[in-house]
Amino acid sequence: MSEPILYLEGPYAFLDNFYPAVVEYEGITYPTTEHAYAASKTLDMATREYIARLPYPHQAKAAGRSLKLRDDWEVAKFKVMEDVLRLKFAQEPFKSQLKATRDAHIEEGNTWDDTIWGVVDGEGENHLGKILMKIRAELA
Repeated sequence: MSEPILYLEGPYAFLDNFYPAVVEYEGITYPTTEHAYAASKTLDMATREYIARLPYPHQAKAAGRSLKLRDDWEVAKFKVMEDVLRLKFAQEPFKSQLKATRDAHIEEGNTWDDTIWGVVDGEGENHLGKILMKIRAELA
């Protein structure tokens, strides 16, 4: 088995949602998957368009955190993340880069206490890593 990928940085920065990767999701083009994910927290298309135009992913993340979440968000967020990641990794060079991680375990190790999408001090659900590994397995 390949060495585990414990942080989405350095040579693995392309796996991160902040990495530039244009995706079109539900009729709107976003500069990163972070933008698409954050915008999807609302069903208001004008707000989604606004988030899509923000210049930086950290701004999109902040904007998404300030929204009144759509009623189904706690369930929908997992499908949204998988959908936007599928769009990203259907494109080159991302598709080849993900496949090149072979069988490595992928974790989104973080210091911002996100134990839903990632892992903090060895604890967390790592949904982001699991989705990335699922997509990679399907591409193989």
